[in-house]
Amino acid sequence: MATRLTDIVQVFKDKWTYGDVEFGYESDVNKDHDRQYPSLIIEPPTSVIESVNNGREEYNFEVNFYNLYDTEAQGVVELQKRWDNLQDLANEWLDMVLKNYQDVTVQAYIDEGGINIERVKEVGNDRLVQLKISFTMSGFTKCFRPVSKYPSDISGLSIWYKADSGSTFDIATKSLSKLTDQTPSSTSFVSQGTKSKQPLRYGYDGANDKTYIKFDGTNDHLTSSVNNPSTSDFTTFYVGKLDSDASENGTVLGYRFETSSIKLGSSNNELYGKVVDGIGNELELILSPSDTTKYHIGMFKLHNKRLYLSYDALGDSQSSSFNNPLYDHSELYNRATYDVGFLNGGISTDYLNGNFHELIMFNRKLEDTEIAEVKMYLNNKYNIY
Repeated sequence: MATRLTDIVQVFKDKWTYGDVEFGYESDVNKDHDRQYPSLIIEPPTSVIESVNNGREEYNFEVNFYNLYDTEAQGVVELQKRWDNLQDLANEWLDMVLKNYQDVTVQAYIDEGGINIERVKEVGNDRLVQLKISFTMSGFTKCFRPVSKYPSDISGLSIWYKADSGSTFDIATKSLSKLTDQTPSSTSFVSQGTKSKQPLRYGYDGANDKTYIKFDGTNDHLTSSVNNPSTSDFTTFYVGKLDSDASENGTVLGYRFETSSIKLGSSNNELYGKVVDGIGNELELILSPSDTTKYHIGMFKLHNKRLYLSYDALGDSQSSSFNNPLYDHSELYNRATYDVGFLNGGISTDYLNGNFHELIMFNRKLEDTEIAEVKMYLNNKYNIY
């Protein structure tokens, strides 16, 4: 499991129980005079990945410990004793940090290069005593051998839209007018020329603090520049969530040609998938997760006369399938354009009200191992469960 800077800093904070703690800079100690001492400031580290093959990142930390040493204290406690007391706390804190990583597989450890300690007095307006402790902590981040699996490494990829890539949007208003397909060699896109129907692009604060696109549930949607690439079989994935005030229905991916249609999204705040062939035979599935306002991975697969649907979120995983012997498997779903955020010809509640991160479609049935690989890619990126 990767040990990211966020994880390490959180452990640092959790193990300092003696006073205030923050992730910031040494100069921050003078910002306020209501700080609880002894306190800790963790400075943002520099880092290096020395070997791309083992994936360990070396973080060069400087952590600053402070305590009061006013005139009254100076008459009672010698300076070196106050430094020693502060170092005792620092040593205990560092022990607790390292104990956090001592399991069967050591995720992080202090480099054998050792620890440097600098003692400073009369720091800032509060005339503090300070210990500057610097060390290198090694944690596994990512092995850069080509072992990661991406959707583009799996055959049959036909649609790949990502909120963080290929977007055209107005910086001031966040209105998104175009999203380009990230399938290799593709020149297609989804777009919306009417300003009032454009969703909004936010560069952070989505799942795992990633970029997301917000659909308003009223009229926001994006329409494809080309016909839907699906033929008779397909496998589709998406990452997103519904708003807490979402309407009963919402469409992530919608397609309609005469009587045939595809809808992947929600119905009555449940995960919903439906395909209809050219003579009106339906394959329909509904899953009932405990909370559709959680970020989740939805999977929608059509093969022969059977539809598959799955939902994966933190603490909730469901799947189901349905077979209709009357369904016409020769139906092709590549005779019209498709929409992200709406089902063309649908009703007002078919507009998506929620956050959209990623949409991936393959024009074939994926095997279970391939489905697991796509879900792993999405979960690694968005930290869904």
